[in-house]
Amino acid sequence: MGLLSLLMNNPVTFLLLAVPLLYSVILHEIAHGLVASWFGDNTAKYSGRLTLNPMAHLDPMGTLMLFFVGFGWAKPVPVNYNNLNNSRLGIMAVALAGCITNILLATVAIFLMQLQVFNTNPAFATIFPIVIKINIMLAAFNLIPIPPLDGSKVLMGFLPEEAQSNLARIEPYGFFIIIILLYTGILYPVIDFIQSILYGLIGLFFGNF
Repeated sequence: MGLLSLLMNNPVTFLLLAVPLLYSVILHEIAHGLVASWFGDNTAKYSGRLTLNPMAHLDPMGTLMLFFVGFGWAKPVPVNYNNLNNSRLGIMAVALAGCITNILLATVAIFLMQLQVFNTNPAFATIFPIVIKINIMLAAFNLIPIPPLDGSKVLMGFLPEEAQSNLARIEPYGFFIIIILLYTGILYPVIDFIQSILYGLIGLFFGNF
């Protein structure tokens, strides 16, 4: 992503970039909680997690990862899936909400990047491509169907109850599985494939960008 280089060479642009990047992960989590409330679970609301105040959401390690690795996370919004109306649809909708939010943020950045008022400004010409890449990366990574990632909840919506239970049992070990798969490089082609699909879908509206 070249974010370290950007920080060293153009700290003002880096600071301008910090806000949309931080809110890329914050809005991802708020979307989970908001859709959960639509389906009957107000856990996130009562926990004070539907606020735009970044202090309620930011995870120190996830924030560092976002800026220096290219993808990161905020503190997960609490959701009680037992409270959701129409549980299968509710689980899938809550899971997809964060990823769809990142895709929408990338789409807005693509639209703004094509406006002359922005694309002729060197700072915005640097910021928007990074915002697009990171939001698509966040969406693609979270769509991987390994617990606790959002893709696993989407997959559960299609599985019979016994298979759902078997997948849920992996969740305590999911983080370590993901780290191992990233370290061995197995996940990167999967992430690239999902990203290519997302870029293709956005390209239906914007053509080449």
